[in-house]
Amino acid sequence: MKDMEPGRQDALVAAGVFAGGLILLAGGAYTHRGQPASPLVLPLAVTCLGVLLRRRAPVVTLVLGVIAIIGDVCLGPSLGTVLIFTDNIYAAALYGPRRLATWLLGVTSVLTVVIGAIVGILAKNWSALAIGGVQAGLVLTTPTVTALIIRQHRDQAIAERARADQVARLAELDRQAAVTGERTRMARELHDMIANHFSAVAIQSAAVIARDDLDPQAIRRVLESIRENSVLGMAEMRTMIGLLRAEDDDSGSTGHRLKDATDLVERSRRAGMVIDLSISGVPPDLSASIELAGYRILQEALTNALKHGSGQAIVTIFYGRDEVVLTVENPLADKPTGLPGSGTGLIGMAERAALVGGTFTAGSGTPSAVTGAAAPDWRVVAALPVEATPYAEPAADASTGSRAELYTSTPARSMAPYGTWRLTTEDSK
Repeated sequence: MKDMEPGRQDALVAAGVFAGGLILLAGGAYTHRGQPASPLVLPLAVTCLGVLLRRRAPVVTLVLGVIAIIGDVCLGPSLGTVLIFTDNIYAAALYGPRRLATWLLGVTSVLTVVIGAIVGILAKNWSALAIGGVQAGLVLTTPTVTALIIRQHRDQAIAERARADQVARLAELDRQAAVTGERTRMARELHDMIANHFSAVAIQSAAVIARDDLDPQAIRRVLESIRENSVLGMAEMRTMIGLLRAEDDDSGSTGHRLKDATDLVERSRRAGMVIDLSISGVPPDLSASIELAGYRILQEALTNALKHGSGQAIVTIFYGRDEVVLTVENPLADKPTGLPGSGTGLIGMAERAALVGGTFTAGSGTPSAVTGAAAPDWRVVAALPVEATPYAEPAADASTGSRAELYTSTPARSMAPYGTWRLTTEDSK
């Protein structure tokens, strides 16, 4: 029966109850008034027709049931027709409009009281009143209340299924967002790790190929630097692979810290860059995410200076009370170096700063303050937040300078937050 279509189920039920009603009539289950039982078959058939239409036309089912019960009461009444009429009321309240179900509850309740009162008055017996009221309630009110309860549970089940589908869709969206975020983080990490080392390898290799006057010692130093960058690149790749294979989600456990900026700058110097490093303020205890973000931003900025600049840069790190300000300034090359780029360096730096609640700006400006040449500078500034830690105000001397001096030590320039500055082919990072 569960796999059968509803219309066929109703047809079988209608045929079954009609046969049962005939058996009851044949057994004398009706009020005998001296008439034969055959006229009572017509009201029985009408109520059974209502059972056949109970799902497709519940309002018609109710109308047929009311007509049949009126005719049956006038002729009999008979037990079979009364019992099937309860199903007509039940079907109308369950499958019909909600307003009809509410209306049926009120009407059947009133009819129950009225029928009980009429029976009691006619019989002049309070016991008859109670018995008549109970019987009317069983025939009229009970099917309606049962249908309303089942309807409420059915509507609640539908709402729960819809809510479950919505939760499943939201979970799928969250999963897709998590996968996209993880892929973006992996791409950012791989770009920042590999670009620095292999850019140095490419530039040094190109320099060795282009120069015929290098002595063996110079060539050996260049090859040692190339080997060092290659080994470091492979080591960081192995670290990244280890993190991807790890079961726990520790995105900041790469071991790199902004406090290792001196080593990073020194490695860039061995790659052939001329870098002026200035660190001021008291380094606080930064979280792993901020340490990593600062290190990666500095690494990518130096990579861009190596690929797109003249090989010189000024790096300034200021540890303030509320934020760490990292500035990298380098003159742009007179002509493109020809080294390929992914075009995501600035995007990655901006994302890293934003993920830890910091700000990031990048842009080109006035003639270089690094070399004094006419070529414009490219300047990167990242301000990363720090946790509240004891802070000792450094002396504002020429070697360290205050935070205000750090911002005013170079000529005024046109700076714009990343995303609003129009990048050209020459100054694109």
